[in-house]
Amino acid sequence: MRTRLLEAAVDSLVELGYAGTTTQGIARRAGVSRGAQLHHFPTKESLVVAAVEYLVDKRMAEILAAEVDTDRGIDVLADAFSGPLFYAALELWVAARTDSALFEAMVPLERKVTEALRHGSAEVFGDRYDADTIELGIELVRGLAVSALFRTPEADRSLRARLLPAWESKVKKS
Repeated sequence: MRTRLLEAAVDSLVELGYAGTTTQGIARRAGVSRGAQLHHFPTKESLVVAAVEYLVDKRMAEILAAEVDTDRGIDVLADAFSGPLFYAALELWVAARTDSALFEAMVPLERKVTEALRHGSAEVFGDRYDADTIELGIELVRGLAVSALFRTPEADRSLRARLLPAWESKVKKS
């Protein structure tokens, strides 16, 4: 039941955005009663944050289980900022700017995500880059992912194909 609620919350965030997502709508999507939803998640904030955390954990498990292709380092990192997880998280980031309860609920999750990105990036990049360069790479791909909302998929692929290798050539250790 909990998993159905979490997946329904992510689907709602991606489809309807944070403003259009309601706990009643999530319960309906999950096929559970409102009382069951309230038992597991008493507030909208607790439900949507738990949903994104669930996806983060699921995605991290997939990445850690996969064979790491260090030659695709920055591309692997950029791929982490795509799909339902990214769009659901983006909805929460924007909403948290003006919603103090959501902001407070998001802080621990963002710390966890940041740590997971640093750890995962260190695994992918090995000792080719220092910590500041990895952090700069994370911020670069996050920015590219946000601005991709205003590009076609083809234009996004083209921009990534041009900029990511340029970044790597500028930061590679000699």
